[in-house]
Amino acid sequence: MPTNRDALIITPAEMSAIDSDAALSGIDSFRLMTSAGTAVSAAALRLYPEALRFVVFCGPGNNGGDGYIAAAALRRSGAEVCVYSLSDPAHLKGDAARAHAEWEHIVQSLAEYKPKPGDVVIDALFGAGLSRPVPNDVAAIMQAIRHEGLALIAVDLPSGVDGRTGRVLGDSFLASHTVTFMARKPGHLLMPGRTLCGSLEVFDIGIPERILSANASTLCENGPHLWAGHARALDPSAHKFKRGHLAVFSGGPLATGAARLSAMAGLKAGAGLVTLASPSGALNANAAHLTAVMLKEIEDADALSGWLADKRVSAFVLGPAFGDMETARQYTLALSDRALVLDADGITAFRDDPAPLFDAFAGGETRLVMTPHDGEFARLFPDIEADDTLSKVERAIAAARRSHAVIVYKGADTVIASPDGRAAINTNAPPWLATAGSGDTLAGIIGAHLAQGMPTFEAAAAGVWRHGRAGEKAGEGLTAEDLAAAIEPLPHVR
Repeated sequence: MPTNRDALIITPAEMSAIDSDAALSGIDSFRLMTSAGTAVSAAALRLYPEALRFVVFCGPGNNGGDGYIAAAALRRSGAEVCVYSLSDPAHLKGDAARAHAEWEHIVQSLAEYKPKPGDVVIDALFGAGLSRPVPNDVAAIMQAIRHEGLALIAVDLPSGVDGRTGRVLGDSFLASHTVTFMARKPGHLLMPGRTLCGSLEVFDIGIPERILSANASTLCENGPHLWAGHARALDPSAHKFKRGHLAVFSGGPLATGAARLSAMAGLKAGAGLVTLASPSGALNANAAHLTAVMLKEIEDADALSGWLADKRVSAFVLGPAFGDMETARQYTLALSDRALVLDADGITAFRDDPAPLFDAFAGGETRLVMTPHDGEFARLFPDIEADDTLSKVERAIAAARRSHAVIVYKGADTVIASPDGRAAINTNAPPWLATAGSGDTLAGIIGAHLAQGMPTFEAAAAGVWRHGRAGEKAGEGLTAEDLAAAIEPLPHVR
């Protein structure tokens, strides 16, 4: 998929492979470590010139080696520096042992550290490779530093945060700033890791692009590079049907608002025509609120079948406050050869037996986008959700492959995943997007993209990104009605 270096996300395992290939290619691994440690020292001096002393915590591996290099560089700059080690430095090997030798000064045991006002801590204990809970004595120091409110720079990732999943392993440091190398790791973007990194700096230590590309997967940050070439400028000769006809299904007479939110969002997001498909009992309620959105009575599966003869209806949204689970199942299966966004009740309708849904969309190109939050995801994929070994990215990809659908796994760290293994983590959503009707609006935006002919993964990625942008523009205190009005034009990226 189209990507760029700034958006690249590399897992800890991939980074290890990159380091190994760099060494095999003849690149001096100690030079890379020196570059990394020097970058950390430069960040410390730039951000905290008023520090009374820099306290460097060094672990037993290469992350600790980065710390020793940083400590030596800080001392050469004239700063006061104290180094504390988690284990006996005599047990260090390879580049880490050489880095310790560069320090040439006393190293105290980590257990001896007592926080002092004016300390700036550099955390070089574990980095992104930690896979087990931090030791109790380290957790106690983490708590003491948080209690004192000391500034802390994390090397690669705050110790205690799993670089693959973003989860906290027992306890973690709360960084003011994090310096990582070559590319971000999933733990920098997935929750709760994202909230523990502070400001994030990615430093290029000199590994060639060819080695990076050879080992990186297709995981990246969501952004306009993903739909490059798929967002078309308006043709002056275009008419409304050429811009796509989106249909949104309404719930019953007391549950019409959610579908209208989706429909208005679809219209604002660029669909040339949007029709609200309504049961007869909800026609009056919907008609009283609609102007630019069209209204059509669809009472049952037979009526839907007749409407589907009109191939100009190019995409559908089903689920927001729909209510009738049996009808939701019937409509969804009837739409199996069309582009469909399945949200909310449309997802829940298949909780007892999702196999017919998955089978219906299994053939041909991917046509289905599902937008579950945590609860809806667990209803449809209970075994995947229950697997604690999987990251949110890995869960979303597993669900996409099983369901033959693009999965928009919603949350503060929404993940968009495709059956072919592509995945993106979204980062531009403000916290105030967590409000009633926000998901309905998102479904409408994605539906508009499908109606305009965008492929499902690109349509979903662009929809999530535009949704976040609209939330930022509307500002704190927004309502779902504000979101549709704040939708900006889709950036055209070549």
